[in-house]
Amino acid sequence: MDRALAQAKLAAQAGEVPVGALLLDAQGTVLAQGFNQPVSSRDPTAHAEIVVLREAALKLSNYRLPGTTLVVTVEPCLMCAGALINARVSRVVYGASEPKWGAFVSLLRLQELKLNHRIEVVPGVREDACAAILRDFFLARRS
Repeated sequence: MDRALAQAKLAAQAGEVPVGALLLDAQGTVLAQGFNQPVSSRDPTAHAEIVVLREAALKLSNYRLPGTTLVVTVEPCLMCAGALINARVSRVVYGASEPKWGAFVSLLRLQELKLNHRIEVVPGVREDACAAILRDFFLARRS
């Protein structure tokens, strides 16, 4: 999660909502890492999760990423959760809950639906640190 938090800090420095992510293979090797970039890329789909899925898929020459683990600072939204399911990511580890958009625990529970793929979800890892970077970012923008 420390590496995901470092990516979130890069996002904040770039003026993006500070969300960072990395994708690990089954042995724990980092396949991809990235942060939110929808503003700078002018792409509404450029959430941290999508950024790392795209990078890993290109690296592996495969849009399926079975056996992988996504580590992300904030609970994925519905769009990202759908992409994770389509990519066949095995596990999602996240820090802060997202009460307005969270697709795995907070708002929805996609992993409990009878979809073609189920993802193991591990919430609340370094939750305080992950929530703090978001809180500080938005407090600074509002002041």
